[in-house]
Amino acid sequence: MRFVYHWLTPKWASIFGALSLLASASVMAHPHGWIDISVRILTDDEGRVTGLHQTWQMDPFYSLVVFDELQRVEGATLDEGLDQLGGEIRNNLASQGYFTEVRVEGERLPLGEVREYTAMQRDDRLTFIFILPFSSTPALSGSTLTYQVYDPTYYLEVVHEAEGDEPSDDALVLRKMPQCELSVLPADPDPERVMAASRLDADESGEPGLGRYFAETGRVVCP
Repeated sequence: MRFVYHWLTPKWASIFGALSLLASASVMAHPHGWIDISVRILTDDEGRVTGLHQTWQMDPFYSLVVFDELQRVEGATLDEGLDQLGGEIRNNLASQGYFTEVRVEGERLPLGEVREYTAMQRDDRLTFIFILPFSSTPALSGSTLTYQVYDPTYYLEVVHEAEGDEPSDDALVLRKMPQCELSVLPADPDPERVMAASRLDADESGEPGLGRYFAETGRVVCP
């Protein structure tokens, strides 16, 4: 998964530089990998939204290659490699707005800095968990919050965890305000954008913002 590779320290750079080729070697159209996400809306005691707790599970093939390569690093344990990788992922995402857009009543919320994060092995998949705080904390009561999580170039597809054709119960959660209605809306890209994405070769990136049109939308409506 490309967003990891170019910010690695020398100890890990050779490993993840090779992984970028493996991840896309047999694929000739975007996306070249995927991430399953689950999101928990964070609120304070006054009902103000404070951030998103996100869990990302990388696709099984990429995860397998990463774990195999980390275990080959001489003088380092898997946990040490995951700690290093988690920091690299966090730093890269920071430069790209954490792949996340959030709006309340149509107004985009400014994002804070991620300070709490971890990378781990879960169910044989590389899992990255982090808390994305907001710089402003509007009240949810009487408001609609929406968010999208996507790779701007659509090199990676980001989708909510699903059971069959429907989002799982854990895909979007808001625990403190049970009166709110939660839903995950499917993407509905224009056919021309679908064609444009399908024509991209394995070594090409889409135009900036392409991923937005393929992103699911999480929606929280609070009476």
